[in-house]
Amino acid sequence: MARLVFAGTPDFAAQALQEILAAGHQVLAVFTQPDRRSGRGMKLVPSAVKQVAADHGIAVCQPRSLRLDGKYPEEAQAARVVLQDLAPELMVVAAYGLILPQWVLDLPAHGCLNIHASLLPRWRGAAPIQRAIEAGDTASGVTIMQMDAGLDTGAMVRRVEYPIASDETGASLYEALAQLGGQAIVRVLEQLDTEGHLVSRPQPAAGVSYAAKLLKTEAPLDFSLPASVLERRIRAFDPFPGSTLMLPGIDDPVKVWAAQALPDEAGVPHHAPGTVAQVDAKGIDVSTVEGVLRILVLQRSGGKRQPVDVFVQGWNGV
Repeated sequence: MARLVFAGTPDFAAQALQEILAAGHQVLAVFTQPDRRSGRGMKLVPSAVKQVAADHGIAVCQPRSLRLDGKYPEEAQAARVVLQDLAPELMVVAAYGLILPQWVLDLPAHGCLNIHASLLPRWRGAAPIQRAIEAGDTASGVTIMQMDAGLDTGAMVRRVEYPIASDETGASLYEALAQLGGQAIVRVLEQLDTEGHLVSRPQPAAGVSYAAKLLKTEAPLDFSLPASVLERRIRAFDPFPGSTLMLPGIDDPVKVWAAQALPDEAGVPHHAPGTVAQVDAKGIDVSTVEGVLRILVLQRSGGKRQPVDVFVQGWNGV
């Protein structure tokens, strides 16, 4: 069984760590982001990966940077000493959140493997799950990649496809690919145990795209875009950053969690983009530059998600 160090932070990574441990591999230490303040009390909360490590008695290292010439050189140097002393055969990385400098990539005998939530080379970068849904892709997946100095440019060791359902959300695809990623990395570790080396192939030069980081400023729905695009964004941005719109009679932005794109010929009156064209128990219909967006699930500030038939009972804006 491989002697490895694991680096990751959120639930996506925690799922992979649990699969690796269940398969019997020796995790020498875990690297994860520092605890963050969260909740109404702003208490320090450990990452999902740190919690798994604690449950299994695994040593945890939480440097703010691994760059020896960066903002926290003392922490980076301390992390370097830890890794040199551990002498891992491999580092497995999943949604860690820190850039790995060359000294980290070179340290393990078999390098560093990254669990990336896309079918590389499509959707390199920070938000591959959400950008795939937003773009209308019919498939996503997981790529196990031999890391190099580039942004998700390393050679591919394993690539597993996953179909994107028509009602897929960012949350549901995240969960599915977390499970798939855990299974895929275990298969790769089995290959390493059996054969003593990993077989990889370069990423193709064609089909490269970049998944930009999700921003809160993307939440407001832009009705100058087609209804079909907005419907995909609503699903992609669930749960973060969410999608919002302003409705008459409500001061704060209202979150939209589900919607349906209707063509112009659907019989709904068409108005200037952003105009509420029709309201009933079936939906709140808002005109867009192309088609009508029928809003189906909404949430007021401080409230809970509500189906539209419940929401409109307490809304007198139209």
